[in-house]
Amino acid sequence: MQNLTELSVNATFPKSFSMIVKVCVVIPLFCLFLGCIAVMLQIFASHRQFLDTSRYILFAHMLVNDTLQILSSVLLFLCVMGQVKFPLLFCVPLLFVSTGTFQNTTLILAAMSLERYVAILYPLHRPASWRPDRIWIIVLSLWSISFIFPIIEFSIGKHNPAVDVLSSNMLCKATVINSSPTQGLYRLAVNVLFFAVVGVIILFTYVRILLEARKLRQDRASVSKAMHTVLLHGFQLLLCMLAFTHPISETLIVLHTAWLAEDVAFFNYFCFILMPRFLSPLIYGFRDQNLRKHIRKRFLCCSKIDELLPDCRLLSLP
Repeated sequence: MQNLTELSVNATFPKSFSMIVKVCVVIPLFCLFLGCIAVMLQIFASHRQFLDTSRYILFAHMLVNDTLQILSSVLLFLCVMGQVKFPLLFCVPLLFVSTGTFQNTTLILAAMSLERYVAILYPLHRPASWRPDRIWIIVLSLWSISFIFPIIEFSIGKHNPAVDVLSSNMLCKATVINSSPTQGLYRLAVNVLFFAVVGVIILFTYVRILLEARKLRQDRASVSKAMHTVLLHGFQLLLCMLAFTHPISETLIVLHTAWLAEDVAFFNYFCFILMPRFLSPLIYGFRDQNLRKHIRKRFLCCSKIDELLPDCRLLSLP
């Protein structure tokens, strides 16, 4: 009996240590991400020039969307790590937010590429829906489309009548809620449709802007900047698509290492879900010259205040 107890303790300790390491890796990055996003959103709210530009409005919505996506996914990750179970009534909305914001990222990338296309090819006759005072129509449409599909996926599944939405506690995972083959096929079709359409839109806008650059009807610098922006959106889309490579990565890791199943799942979650969401808005935000200028001022503000404090104290001395 004593040997069995020692064996159980020895098996539990590495698992608990692994869980602590995973949480200690995710939480600091999550806090750093939230801090950077809060700075960017504060810049948008305090400077009118950003609120009067369509591409900055779309970027602000992407920041909000990625924040909700990471917040929901990290919360689900912590619940799974801690084996926390709660009723279906609270699990389903959390999964809806996680799935809907994941799909909405691709739609916002497509909208941002189209905005650059419209701004370059129709600078003086921009369609009304792409103007800053009407861009909310497009944003609202993107949010509606992205959340309709998870609702449809949940509604076409077969639900166990014995499961009570209020009293039946369960582990909140997408495989638990959406487990039928019909839902799996539907999810695959929706993901392929989303990424194919967005990929075509980004490729189309890049080619059209490239052709416009050859005509040299506008300032070459602005057209070149728009081309680089669309290429960046394509790179962001590629980062999002890495989330679908987890079956390949799981197979390669299992073949060449002795990792546990939960360690492989964490590796995929960290590399293909979290990191693209961490890097994507930050790369775009720090690349923009106007945003970078204001971000630098925000981060240097504290150091400047510290430099001025001694002078203020000297002035206050009798």
